[in-house]
Amino acid sequence: MSLNKHTFDIIISGGGLSGSLMALSLADLTKPDGSLLSIAIVEANKPDFNTLAEHKTSQSITTPLFDDRVLALSHASADYLKSVNVWQHIANDACAIQKIDISDRGHYGKARIDANNHGVSALGYVIAMAKIGEGQLTALASKANVKWFSPESIADIDWQESIEASQENSCSTEQLKNKLIKVSLRSGDVLQTHLLLACDGANSPCRVLANIEASKSDYHQVALIANVATEKPHNNKAFERFTENGPIAMLPLTALNSIPHRCSLVWTMSAEQSEKLLTLNDDDFCEQLEVAFGSWLGKITQVGKRDVYPLVLLQAKQQTYHRMALIGNASHTIHPIAGQGFNLGLRDVQLMASLIEKQLLTQSDLGDFALLNEYSVQRTQDQKQIISLTDSLVTLFSNDLPPLIVGRNTGLKVMNYFQPLKRTLVNKLMGY
Repeated sequence: MSLNKHTFDIIISGGGLSGSLMALSLADLTKPDGSLLSIAIVEANKPDFNTLAEHKTSQSITTPLFDDRVLALSHASADYLKSVNVWQHIANDACAIQKIDISDRGHYGKARIDANNHGVSALGYVIAMAKIGEGQLTALASKANVKWFSPESIADIDWQESIEASQENSCSTEQLKNKLIKVSLRSGDVLQTHLLLACDGANSPCRVLANIEASKSDYHQVALIANVATEKPHNNKAFERFTENGPIAMLPLTALNSIPHRCSLVWTMSAEQSEKLLTLNDDDFCEQLEVAFGSWLGKITQVGKRDVYPLVLLQAKQQTYHRMALIGNASHTIHPIAGQGFNLGLRDVQLMASLIEKQLLTQSDLGDFALLNEYSVQRTQDQKQIISLTDSLVTLFSNDLPPLIVGRNTGLKVMNYFQPLKRTLVNKLMGY
């Protein structure tokens, strides 16, 4: 049987949030001859663009009432989604965070953050993950230079290219055509590319095939996630409430149908505690949540499907390989305590797109070592800062030792009243 061979400027492994955003960020870039980049997406789940079009016209709800996982988009991330024409598809489903209330249950420490004090209308936004995905796929649907291979997966990668790496970086057009790696798919198709972008999640097949090691640190905690309805309106305020068992985040959501006051709950706890809470009926669960969270939003009147996710810190030992870069969760997964996971991955996408655009302007090889090295250096620095921030918060606020209680409450008070410190933290949370 003869194999089908296809050559692309760029192959993206994974068409989820990071992969589809990566494709969208590159789809309008032009090569020196004026043509658009040829982009392939290899994805296990086939997107249904016809269904997306129907949803867009009918405004129907595509996911169950309370079953969507949500993401907290930073101010900078929302701006980037506007720049790639995604925001127009998701704006109606995004709930602005105008204030953040941080408190330590049973203790004096509190901090308040208000968007008005930082020159923005919103510190960030909360939106269902599925809605962002739908918006990105809707924006991608018109891009004829993006070809999907799905349902499909990568079986093997041949890193050996047909021009020796020791040759000069400045190559003729014909030579650049030959500077390719081969990607074999499960179906038997073989794709060739100058640059492979691994957007294929925490268990990245590309990372495994490149033998890139990844360190894993188990937090010995889980996140219990559910959407809830509350007696009082959230008034676009997000709550981060630290308790003896772990932090509780209540993130504001847009009203839906007959339920005007909705929040997304992210409750960090031990696996043993989550098992007990999962066995409770809805009324008993709401009661336990009210005790832990307090009366900030009145009674918890309704709770949706409860899901539990183990919390693990994953860090790839290197960001790049020969003609390949790791993007998003393929490179890092972090604790959700500060809501930075998706935003960190989005900045991976943003930087890679800008570096590729520079390569095109200088007519340079898209898989050039210099590009990959610059990506690695810049992203490693940002990732280390965010991981250090989230790790510190986990240690400080998921521990009931008396010295840490005193320290964190003092820290909250200082942050609340010492404006330079508050501005630094707020800018980091907003993605700047």
